[in-house]
Amino acid sequence: MFIGHYAVAFAAKKVAPQTSLGTLFVGAQLVDLLWPVLLLLGLEHARIDPGNTAVTPLDFYDYPISHGLLAVLIWAVVAGGVYFAVRRYKRGALVLGLCVVSHWVLDFLTHRPDLPLGFGADVKVGLGLWNSPAGTILVEAALFIAGVTLYLLTTRQKDRIGLYGFWALVVFLVAVSVGNIVGPPPPDISVVTVAGNASWLFVLWAYWVDKHRSSPTPGGEKG
Repeated sequence: MFIGHYAVAFAAKKVAPQTSLGTLFVGAQLVDLLWPVLLLLGLEHARIDPGNTAVTPLDFYDYPISHGLLAVLIWAVVAGGVYFAVRRYKRGALVLGLCVVSHWVLDFLTHRPDLPLGFGADVKVGLGLWNSPAGTILVEAALFIAGVTLYLLTTRQKDRIGLYGFWALVVFLVAVSVGNIVGPPPPDISVVTVAGNASWLFVLWAYWVDKHRSSPTPGGEKG
């Protein structure tokens, strides 16, 4: 799942309006932001396997540190704890932690049974929505539309950046999602790691856009 994760971040702004969209992007995509780094360090492994599922050619055969359920729960506590230590915004810290956990929940829906429950656990789970391109597109589109709508209901543009920058971000995320589904398999796993690390650009983009939009809920600098 791709834009489905970002949908959670957009929607979370409704619950934690003082938290920047960029921070919520980090929460919703934290495990996918960690994953390419762990691949580069040789701590986790994946391979190109066309036909692995109907949607993705990637075989995620070893990633318990980033995507194991136990690890994700730990990352959620760490993310929420660090955020609260810096911002002192309890609701934002809780929502950020839940965004981290939401990633595993949505991956559980889409992945084939390759998500480990713990470190080195033999039991792996996944419902396999990725075996149905139509089902994947329908679910992701519904989530994304709902998330973007909630964000728009929560914030309002301050200037043109808040308008055009926001919609450019939305369109670009959709375009990348479509490319992931209909595009050819990557030539090797190094290309995947580069693309994964490039996701930080979406985080920076979200911070930028959110600074040019206002929330009706007062109190505290967004972060």
